[in-house]
Amino acid sequence: MKTSFMGEGALLVETADAAAAQDLRRALSAVSLPGLRQLVPGQASLLLEADPLLTDLEALAARLPELARATPATPEARLHEFTVQYDGEDLAACAKRLGIETAELVRRHAAPLYTVAFLGFAPGFPYLTGLDAGLKLPRRADPRARVPAGSVAMADEFTGIYPEATPGGWHLLGRCDALLFDAARAVPALLSPGDRVRFKPAP
Repeated sequence: MKTSFMGEGALLVETADAAAAQDLRRALSAVSLPGLRQLVPGQASLLLEADPLLTDLEALAARLPELARATPATPEARLHEFTVQYDGEDLAACAKRLGIETAELVRRHAAPLYTVAFLGFAPGFPYLTGLDAGLKLPRRADPRARVPAGSVAMADEFTGIYPEATPGGWHLLGRCDALLFDAARAVPALLSPGDRVRFKPAP
């Protein structure tokens, strides 16, 4: 694994993929590391933020291969099911580009059990892996200035849900009413890395 120091208080670890980043996050969470402030997984990386007065990041970087081999058992993931109204603005256009009927696109998008790989882009926005490879499309060439909150969308190998109204360039397939981020909650983000997500088409 490759490591890079990000100033005095952070270490970026490049991993093989999102699953490896999650494995390393669990391994580091299972040991007592004085001064460790935050572990932020990415698509193929893990950012370690620490108090440089309490954490020797160089020594920690040297220990990472050993810690990675001692990954604890994967905890039982929480399962979230969201009912989706598949009426997104891009649904028909995506089906046409893929050469399938819209009903088949809905069926194939709702079939997998997705995994939250990481959160990013906007607070609480989940990058979900497990998308049918036959549905992979690049991001829109013309991003929208405003995507409504609750929009269910896909781009590249990911699908996701917009927690709030923001600009966005993913293909909009539908919408759900899940409150993915609430700053007033003890844990603001509804979803966490490692959680599982299933979409259920609305009647």
